[in-house]
Amino acid sequence: MHGHTCSLLGVLTVTITLAAVLLYDKVIERSFSLGTSGMDNVIPLVRNTIPPLTSKKHKGQDGRIGIIGGCQEYTGAPFFAAISALKVGADLSHVFCTKDAAPVIKSYSPELIVHPVLDSPNAVEEIEKWLPRLHSVVVGPGLGREDMLLKNAKEIIERSKLRGIPVIIDADGLWLVAKEPSVIQGYQRGILTPNFMEFTRLYEAMHHEPLDSSDHKRSAQQLSIALGHLTLVLKGEEDIITDGKNILTCSQEGSGRRCGGQGDLLSGSLGAFAHWAFSSPSDATKGMNPSLVAAFGATSLTRQCNRQAFHKHGRSTTTSDMIQEINSAFKKLFES
Repeated sequence: MHGHTCSLLGVLTVTITLAAVLLYDKVIERSFSLGTSGMDNVIPLVRNTIPPLTSKKHKGQDGRIGIIGGCQEYTGAPFFAAISALKVGADLSHVFCTKDAAPVIKSYSPELIVHPVLDSPNAVEEIEKWLPRLHSVVVGPGLGREDMLLKNAKEIIERSKLRGIPVIIDADGLWLVAKEPSVIQGYQRGILTPNFMEFTRLYEAMHHEPLDSSDHKRSAQQLSIALGHLTLVLKGEEDIITDGKNILTCSQEGSGRRCGGQGDLLSGSLGAFAHWAFSSPSDATKGMNPSLVAAFGATSLTRQCNRQAFHKHGRSTTTSDMIQEINSAFKKLFES
């Protein structure tokens, strides 16, 4: 009898262990290989957050996005970010740029609301007046590295945080974060979108040691944790999205074309996706961090635009060509 109990216990132990291993594998798979198979898991969550187009809404409800950036040298980046937010489905795009950048940005498109205030003496107060009307802010496209502009951007991030507004940081905004990580550290509605060079700079600023580039997922996860579980999108051959707890990889097929401005399409559209994800009921994202869902939506859309534009234009593809693809790429991914 005793032996019989022992063998029963043995079988039970093996069964429980096997179940635990399977469960662990499932967690690891969800964390680490949300590649093409992950598309199927996360895309429905993105869809759940997208507001339906209906005549019952008023202008502004589906997103008023603020872009903080644009100076004399860089006028294209804030335009790309702002127009991408609109094309994805936000209702209004505001660009807060320097005085001399404003006429140029205005001339690109009558769709954007352009405020030439970023280098004025009372820039922060001028922009803060608009914050109650904005659903998310994208800090960095075309910002430049002038001390005064970085100082104003820092103050705007601080005031956006006080209001609980999602803050997406890209480009020279990431230069600011590498110098002063506390500006965004621990803010759960903050999303950083570095390329590999920007990522390396951030990693080394936080860890005070060189980046071991053999395992990007692990490094991204470590950096996210060091930044207080901030959501990071490490752009690359595959995009790695992590909040330190979960890791998603977006390997939606793009192309080999890497023209300037694609990151602005990503950050601008992410402004809209983040607003939608954070204002959706929690069951829409099935308990997943809304930042991750929004980031996955924006990365897969950017890659799909790249793929479609490349299919038409080949090596001549530019970001303007990609922006023309937003509608059909969006339909294909989220509405078909």
